[in-house]
Amino acid sequence: MRIGNRPLVIGMLLAALPFAASADLPGKHPYYLHALTDLRTARWMLEHRPGDAAVSGQEDVAITEIDAAIGEIKRASIEDGKDIHDHPKMDAPHDHPGRLHKALEILRKTHDDVAREEDDPMTRGLRNRAVGHIDGAIHATEKALNDVKTGR
Repeated sequence: MRIGNRPLVIGMLLAALPFAASADLPGKHPYYLHALTDLRTARWMLEHRPGDAAVSGQEDVAITEIDAAIGEIKRASIEDGKDIHDHPKMDAPHDHPGRLHKALEILRKTHDDVAREEDDPMTRGLRNRAVGHIDGAIHATEKALNDVKTGR
């Protein structure tokens, strides 16, 4: 390479560096960002589903648990070096009757993603608390579905 072209190549590499640094590179737990998106999707589905007071109460419990899980996963993501400001597009269904079922499906999938093995002892506690909150959201969503079925 000629000496005259070297500064141009170095400049191009330096300009591309921020884009490469923000990519979702697999870390110790590459599922955190995807789990955040799934939790936000499930939360939206629970929050935008009209229901009676009994169902709404269970949905409120599930939303509170999801919010707590999001907080724990954000802290774990930061520990893992992830960009928590990266928000992929949510894919939420528009039919109201299927939202509780879809939210439950997403919460179960998120549980499986987050509950994977964690080697970093600093992040393990965050992961365990997040899984506990996801389990709480699953339980509340199951209760809401049961209330809908039994007419409570």
